[in-house]
Amino acid sequence: MKDFTRAYAQQLDKQDPLASYREEFYLPEDGIYMDGNSLGLLSKRAERTLLESLADWKELGIDGWMSGRHPWFNLSEELAELNAPLIGGKPEEVMVTGSTTVNLHQLVASFFKPEGKRTKILADALTFPSDIYALKSQLELRGLDPSEHLVQVDSPDGRFLVEDDLIAAMTDEIALIVLPTVLYRSGQILDMPRLAKAAHERDILIGFDACHSVGAIPHDFHEWGVDFAYWCNYKHLNGGPGTVGGLFVHERHFGTAPGLAGWFGSRKDKQFDMDHTMTPAEHAGAFQIGTPHVMSLAPQLGALEMFNEVGMEAIRQKSLALTTYMIDLIEDMLAPHGFFIGSPTDTRQRGAHLSLEHPEAARICKALKKHHIIPDFRAPNIIRLAPVALYNTFTDVYDVIVTLKKIMDDKEYEAFENVREVVA
Repeated sequence: MKDFTRAYAQQLDKQDPLASYREEFYLPEDGIYMDGNSLGLLSKRAERTLLESLADWKELGIDGWMSGRHPWFNLSEELAELNAPLIGGKPEEVMVTGSTTVNLHQLVASFFKPEGKRTKILADALTFPSDIYALKSQLELRGLDPSEHLVQVDSPDGRFLVEDDLIAAMTDEIALIVLPTVLYRSGQILDMPRLAKAAHERDILIGFDACHSVGAIPHDFHEWGVDFAYWCNYKHLNGGPGTVGGLFVHERHFGTAPGLAGWFGSRKDKQFDMDHTMTPAEHAGAFQIGTPHVMSLAPQLGALEMFNEVGMEAIRQKSLALTTYMIDLIEDMLAPHGFFIGSPTDTRQRGAHLSLEHPEAARICKALKKHHIIPDFRAPNIIRLAPVALYNTFTDVYDVIVTLKKIMDDKEYEAFENVREVVA
């Protein structure tokens, strides 16, 4: 028989091998943070490395580019080495640069080469809107009509994608495929190695948006043969709001000319020759464009140290334990209140957050915030709850679900409008 007491949650916390990492973060003083899948919390290490780079600027001025604690000129490459183990790539296949959407534009501009019958891009109907905006604009830049040349595979239930449907859509008209690793609403993990294998059997390049998986689940992009990937570093990796993103390009594509060229894509020893003929870097660095945003890179140095210490397998193990425990509590405590768990129950398919669906989701989120619990709302009816392995506890999970039960039992949510806030 399962134990649904707070004492049991506290016992689980005492057995947690990652418990000490909670002390590394600045946690809400009087609340519980469950929104790490949108913006991770600040760690003391990230604060330290940001302040060190700020001090380099203060003390060294322009000499901070080549001197100081973290020389800025090679900062993106230094961070690429820390990112590489998290996505299963070689350091030279990874670059920390741009933002999610800028990197997608760069990669599509570099690898989408419509020719003959192959003039279409394959995506899905559940992906994050910014990806679709970028794909449509890339088609339009080539004089192609997105309504004809962007193929979006639908979902049978609005929550999950069926991989057989994705593979069936890989026709001889498809030149490029862009899919999420983890669906941002439901948290479904797609079978990336299977999809990459199917794409390559049909001579199609495939890339993945890893925003909701990097730092949450292990990856093996190099071994899976993924052509490219891109991600943000401010969610599970706790790099700070708007921090610089990352990209992966498989080594077999080294030498591909960047579709969007800029001077930081140059070979390092040639960049300051100021020649009007670019000499691209010989690795993923070629896909950089402009000068890196140093103060947005710097926090990642400290934040990523922890991931390399702990390892993704340990993070994944605790993450699954937290979300599985949350599912058990939801089923026990919230059964009478009309909630639906819109995330996979199979742990092999579930990412690091749970989507809890309810018709009153927006106002329930507001009621949670009144109790100093920070959830995440996604229209029209989803409460996303993300217990993060490095700083959330089993007791946090217990307290969130108990509070949610109180909100529903007492109808506290009725005091709020059922509409989203400006930033949801």
